[in-house]
Amino acid sequence: MAAFIQKLFRSRKTPEATAPGKNSPASMADEQEPSRSDQREEQLRILDGSPSQADLAELAINGATADIRQRAASRLSDPDTLQDVLKRAKGKDKGVYQTVKLALQAHREEQARLNNIHQNIAVLISHASEQARSEDTKLYKARLDALINQWSDVETHATPEQTQAFLEAVHRCRERLAAMQSAAEDEQRQRDQATQRSETLALLADTLEELQRHAPDTLPSLASLDALQKTQENRWLEATRDTAVDKQEQKSYETSMLTLRNYVNAVRRASQAREEINDITAKLANQENATDDQRSRASVLLKEISWPEGYPEPVPLASLRQLAGKRASANTTADNPERQKALAERLERTIAQLEAALEAKQLKESKQLFKAAQQQVRELDGRRSKPFQPRMQLLNGQLRELSDWQGFATEPKQIALCEQMEYLAEQPMDPEAKAERIKELQNEWRELGGSSDRTLWSRFKAASDRAFEPCKAYFSAKSGLKQANLEKRTAICDQLEAFLDNADWSSVDWKAAERIHQTARQEWKEAWPVEFRDNRQVQKRFDELLKRLEAPLDQERLNNEQLKQDIVQRAEALVQHEPLQDAMNQAKALQSEWKAIGITRHREDRKLWQAFRKACDQIFARRDAERSEQQEAARAADEAAQANLQEAAELAAANDEASAGKALSTLRAIDTSTVSRSVREQVQQEQQRVKVLLSTLRLQNQVVSWQELITTAANGKPVNEQIPDHWPSLARGIGVESPVELVIRAEILCGVPSPESDQQRRMEIQVQRLADGMGASGIEADPLQEVEALVASWCLDQPGSAGSDQAARLNAALASLKPT
Repeated sequence: MAAFIQKLFRSRKTPEATAPGKNSPASMADEQEPSRSDQREEQLRILDGSPSQADLAELAINGATADIRQRAASRLSDPDTLQDVLKRAKGKDKGVYQTVKLALQAHREEQARLNNIHQNIAVLISHASEQARSEDTKLYKARLDALINQWSDVETHATPEQTQAFLEAVHRCRERLAAMQSAAEDEQRQRDQATQRSETLALLADTLEELQRHAPDTLPSLASLDALQKTQENRWLEATRDTAVDKQEQKSYETSMLTLRNYVNAVRRASQAREEINDITAKLANQENATDDQRSRASVLLKEISWPEGYPEPVPLASLRQLAGKRASANTTADNPERQKALAERLERTIAQLEAALEAKQLKESKQLFKAAQQQVRELDGRRSKPFQPRMQLLNGQLRELSDWQGFATEPKQIALCEQMEYLAEQPMDPEAKAERIKELQNEWRELGGSSDRTLWSRFKAASDRAFEPCKAYFSAKSGLKQANLEKRTAICDQLEAFLDNADWSSVDWKAAERIHQTARQEWKEAWPVEFRDNRQVQKRFDELLKRLEAPLDQERLNNEQLKQDIVQRAEALVQHEPLQDAMNQAKALQSEWKAIGITRHREDRKLWQAFRKACDQIFARRDAERSEQQEAARAADEAAQANLQEAAELAAANDEASAGKALSTLRAIDTSTVSRSVREQVQQEQQRVKVLLSTLRLQNQVVSWQELITTAANGKPVNEQIPDHWPSLARGIGVESPVELVIRAEILCGVPSPESDQQRRMEIQVQRLADGMGASGIEADPLQEVEALVASWCLDQPGSAGSDQAARLNAALASLKPT
């Protein structure tokens, strides 16, 4: 699209001057007018479509009309494009410039606003996280609500991660706020409960005090007292639910409530016996006329009513007590005073234990102790038992209170146990697990002290029987399994006994014998369960057989352990043995010897192995130390060799024969036996390189001297004094008379092409050389020596006949000569 628009805009550029003889300006204007119209329509079509930012930028700068440029500029939104158009429109199109400038300014302001919002988001997240951790709880909810209100203003600009972080912090704040509110509510509840308890104790104290002042001519209202008792019991129960109660406060309540309960019970029993009491007192206006039966009945009634001491006794009861005061004489024989004293002391101890049991809420123990105390009271005479009566009455009330509380607390648990047992009865389970669970529930029932409610106990018992019914078949089958396992154990004993009777301990396979011992023990364990009583004899037999088997095994283990101990001592002696290689070889031999030894006790073998391993490690540690020393020496040798390599490289860089020779001597002076492998290879490579360089330099010098001799000889000057001593012998072996042929041969040896006129002769010479080579003995001639022989022949045999052209060709061929 952009390329197409640029193509449209080319016509807006200044047209080149028309060449002479072309169309006139008027005719060109007529031709361009339809083109500009088409261009405008095309640009409008682009604007009406969905142009890119690049297209809009191009239209804003090069639009055919001001309206097109203004419309394109107003639709620009990319900041980079706006900045580019602003630069291009400056000084060219004021309208576009102002539009783009305002758009850029609005973009910057929006960007600044968004940056401010993002900063606020980060600050709000930070504040929420800090509040979740803060210990300052003052105005906690108000501060949290303020944060949430501020977040609602910026929430739409937050990323999902930021939203999640803020919500998690708010969630922690709300959890903490809920915990604070819960703690406050709990504190308030405890304060309310404390108030309720105080009011209950005060009301009970006031009630008892009022009852102590009650007129004895009438009985208090039983309905009012009973309602008061139940109301305060429920009130105290609610006031002590899920809270800690002071021990003294609880005891005060129990004492007051027990006294009130005893008083209410006495009033109830007196009200129930009112007619009988009135009848007795009416008929016996004169107590002197009372019979023993009447006095006895009066005593029974007084005992049944059991009016509490310290409270005004109603008139009818006082009359009844007066009637019962005189009995027919009875001959009673007092016990021995010493025995009575001992009984009283025993009763005192029993009552102390009973009080402790009641204090600890131990119902079962309290019942037993109270029964024992009652029996001991009966054994006392009237004088000694009288001081214990009020205490026994109070303890009896406390026992009934504990029993009531215990029943109130345990009944829901017992119902829950019934429901669990009934649920268990319906569940398909592993019989072992089911039976175990039944036993657990039954133990829990017993721990609750049982139940006086026979209906509840019958329900639990029926559910237990129903739950255990599916287990009966399993345990019946398990009984058969026990018998099979018993037979399997008997067979193990038989096999073990047969092996022991036939074993030759002088040649036995000790490892096999040890495996038999292990297998017998394992199979014995797997043959389970068995009946305990039936297994006793078989177990005894198995234990005796194991002892018979373990005796030789233990002896063999001790012998082998002694052998390994000897190996350990020999290994320890090798720690400082020299030479080291011999010590390592002997250590390896000891390791093989160790492996060949038979059975040992696992724990002892582990100790011996650790000692042996320690000695071997010390031996091979010496080798590692020597290697380390060698490596250190090699590093030092490498450093020295690197210095020589550097020196040789600098000498070789001079590129003359003398320096190259010194460089080779420096490299040969390096002791390669002490350096590392990589440095040794580096030295060898450098030696080879310097050797090649030296050969090349020597050849170059030779070629230069040869070329000088060739040029001197070609100029007709004598060269005999400059010719080497061995050249005459070399020249005699050439046998070439023509200087041209000599030059061609040199060109062949130096790999230089010959002129076109000498190609035929060159071919003949090459064929001849090939034929001579095939007929030779197999020893390949040295090309360099052949070239030297040709040069010798040139200087000695062809000085006058050779021309300057042949000399130039020969020198050119020598210039291409390379060392072999």
